[in-house]
Amino acid sequence: MLSVGLTGGIASGKSRAAQLFVQKGASLIDADLVARDVVRPGEEGFQLILDAFGSDIVTPSGELDREKLGAVVFADPKKRKLLDAILHPFIINRIFSRIGDLYDQGYAGIVIADIPLLFECGLQSRFDKTVLVYAGQEAQQLRLMQRNGMTRESARQRICSQISINEKRWHADYIIENTGSMDAFEAQVAAAWSFLCEILKKAHKIS
Repeated sequence: MLSVGLTGGIASGKSRAAQLFVQKGASLIDADLVARDVVRPGEEGFQLILDAFGSDIVTPSGELDREKLGAVVFADPKKRKLLDAILHPFIINRIFSRIGDLYDQGYAGIVIADIPLLFECGLQSRFDKTVLVYAGQEAQQLRLMQRNGMTRESARQRICSQISINEKRWHADYIIENTGSMDAFEAQVAAAWSFLCEILKKAHKIS
């Protein structure tokens, strides 16, 4: 098995890359979906968030109002750090538990863990390889404004909450450039897949 940490700046095209990897045969663990799981009512993470931020961030149906919570934490770096401190241990443990389950089941392929804050959380050393999807900050901001209907300032806050995309380039084992056409992007994902398959093939020969 080859474990790969996939990351990128917000609105960089990382999720699209993850989908393309799945189409090529990868198993995917999506940190955003894991994050939703660990804050469902009844989960320990849900109660800890309520204790820290109050019942105002709960919907009438009793679930976490992610949009309202996001508006609170991205406007206040201290509150964002508090939320990260609460949730990251639960998210990280569940991601690696799922990778461990695949290993125990004898999975011998490529598992992609789509983790937006891979480098921010210092998780790169826990993966065999890391892949970064790169897009410039101006492109990120425009995509956020168009895709999510955000104001320029809200988009800027989301981008600034992560390590600079240019700094992330220095940490990645492989970089997929998302600065051109969709065809060019898909070709780069295909090249990254070939790179990962070669590494997996060599690992199988050694073992």
